[in-house]
Amino acid sequence: MTKAEELFSEIAKTIPDVKEGKMFGALCMKTPNGKSAAMFWKDNIVVKLQDDQMKSALALEGSKIFEPMEGRPMNGWVQIPYKHKDKWKMFAIISAEKVKLLPKKESRKKKT
Repeated sequence: MTKAEELFSEIAKTIPDVKEGKMFGALCMKTPNGKSAAMFWKDNIVVKLQDDQMKSALALEGSKIFEPMEGRPMNGWVQIPYKHKDKWKMFAIISAEKVKLLPKKESRKKKT
């Protein structure tokens, strides 16, 4: 486990109403509605932000809009490198607060 991954897990344990889960096979922080608020991706934290928080995150050197596959940006998701680890928790909290207000995804019912 890298230092970046250890930090991500530690942050997840300190944010109320957040538990670790998986997104795209990577570690993530899930809110009570089952939605991901942050993800650990290649020694980066990926968080869902908007407006001024998005601008602040993108202003950090090396930060960028998250693309899980090249040319496929995820709207509202920002990838922040480990060199800004001192800001990871702040952005994870902001993201979790926003994401936990989203409606819970209804489960798909199997057709019979």
